[in-house]
Amino acid sequence: MDIETTDWVLKNGRGLELIGNSDRPAGDAHACVVFVHGFKGYKDYGFVPVLCRALARDGVVVHRFNLSCSGMTNDTETFARQDLFALDTWTRQVEDVRCVLDAVAEETLDGAGLARFVVGHSRGGATALMVAGREGTPELAGVATINAVDACCRMDAEAQRELLERGWMVSASARTGQELRINASWLEEQLEDPAAHDVLGMCTSLQLPALIMHGDADDAVDLNAGERIASAIGAELHVVSGANHVLNMSNPALESAGISPQLGEVIGLLTSFVKTNHGKAPI
Repeated sequence: MDIETTDWVLKNGRGLELIGNSDRPAGDAHACVVFVHGFKGYKDYGFVPVLCRALARDGVVVHRFNLSCSGMTNDTETFARQDLFALDTWTRQVEDVRCVLDAVAEETLDGAGLARFVVGHSRGGATALMVAGREGTPELAGVATINAVDACCRMDAEAQRELLERGWMVSASARTGQELRINASWLEEQLEDPAAHDVLGMCTSLQLPALIMHGDADDAVDLNAGERIASAIGAELHVVSGANHVLNMSNPALESAGISPQLGEVIGLLTSFVKTNHGKAPI
């Protein structure tokens, strides 16, 4: 099926830009997906556009975007907005996804009237689960994760103390070589409202169909994280054999070079999941 790709920019409730692309089938669509990238990721990273375009060819409208505090613009060579990267928090990410879902409902973006799904990779997987879990999000037809983390913070007590005392920490980007600052507000909001950042706790009360996928060769997020998420939801864990954290795809990924068997498996699982659950009418 032929697809069309359009560019867009939304402003969230804090006045920050969400820079996105929509991949959609040239013909009728049967569902809508909002894709959430991971930590230091972005809408054009590696397998992400390849996956989104594959879903579009299967009849799905897919919105992929840079989170407002990802630090990324359409210049994929650098974190052009390091000032915004420092401000990122889980709540800001949940708000951003909510902003895109609202834009779909209000017909600012394509997909109104279609069953809506949120799909997230790595930290974006936890964000997707929190979008579904914090408020119930009754209009969603399902949520899916790829190599997701199962906790908002994996820092030990000493590292947390140092971050709070200093007010910031540095996280280097292996991709660009930049030293990226993370403000203590990232941790402070978690300590102030632990229930709203308890990923597994929210999973136990999730009332949506869920597809949990995790590679058994993921060296960034251990397979145990996927096992704990699936167990908390009461869902099956789909173990993707041989899959690393980025589904064995390069960055940038060229579709003309073909896709990895691992990405192909994830695409198949997602298309089947969406088709099985797209009959839920959005609110």
